[in-house]
Amino acid sequence: MIQTLKSVRHLATATMKQTAVSEIRIPVPWGEIRGRTWGPDHGRPVLCLHGWSDNCGTFNTLIPLLPNDLNYVAIDLPGHGFSSHRPAGIFYAFPTYVSDVRRVVEALQWKRFSIIGHSMGGNIAAVFSALYPEMVDSIILLDSYGFLPADIKRKSKMLRNGIDQMIDYEKNMDARKEKVYSYEAAKERLKAANQYLSDQSVQILLERGVKEVKEGVVFSRDFRINLINVARFSLDQCLYLQSQIKAKVLILWANEGLVKTHPQFDDFLNPLNKGWEDIKSTILKVDGDHHIHLNNAEVMAPFVRDFLLSQNSELTARSPGDTQTAKL
Repeated sequence: MIQTLKSVRHLATATMKQTAVSEIRIPVPWGEIRGRTWGPDHGRPVLCLHGWSDNCGTFNTLIPLLPNDLNYVAIDLPGHGFSSHRPAGIFYAFPTYVSDVRRVVEALQWKRFSIIGHSMGGNIAAVFSALYPEMVDSIILLDSYGFLPADIKRKSKMLRNGIDQMIDYEKNMDARKEKVYSYEAAKERLKAANQYLSDQSVQILLERGVKEVKEGVVFSRDFRINLINVARFSLDQCLYLQSQIKAKVLILWANEGLVKTHPQFDDFLNPLNKGWEDIKSTILKVDGDHHIHLNNAEVMAPFVRDFLLSQNSELTARSPGDTQTAKL
């Protein structure tokens, strides 16, 4: 059974550029999904979904630059940040992230909301919006394809390799020791893994990306998120799902982001862009890298802010006085 709002724990509140910031815990069958919320509970709800291997801290610099009368909830996806890892033997397959979002919005009792998604978070946002078009009024994709198709000829091999990876991981799990770092070494490790992160961005992500142990710190994310995603859609499936989206869509590409650093996806980009154009999405390019929304949020913020404000005006005109409260 999906947990209801009464189970959501609203923890200590801080202030960030005159915006209230609180930590939340949402119970799930295997533990909890953690996150942060900004702004008034009665504000129009906006769900924020981070990218692979990141955490909800990725929105720390962007959200304070956005309209402060909206209610933003940014979650750590399972296996990331402070959220619980999935149970033993369970894959981090893509559809399970979509079901996580459904659990979260059920707990928050949101009937209709917007989504901001970075990278993998944007892919989750797009699939969720295709499955539940009545629930999502607008989507903002930050350097995200929205969908990441797999070559249908490679899907069986990917599935087999993913299963084998999990079996090997489980066989060696008892012998696997969690690597302990000094905080400075953890910073260098994260920086080496993602050269585009600024020093400040590394520190922001490490706030939820590591946990203290006696000898130092360990990374909080689940190692299994690195294993092959065994559930991927074909291009035709992605294009069909894309056609089911009813939300207004804003796509912000970084000119030094995914399109430049992952040319292996070029074959999918044109049909996906055509699909976004067919549903009248707005596609813009900004100067920056894949993490520009965190490294230099001032670049993306005006576009996101204007889009949210335009949606707010449109929704108010459509149903004046109809507001939704998330009673955290």
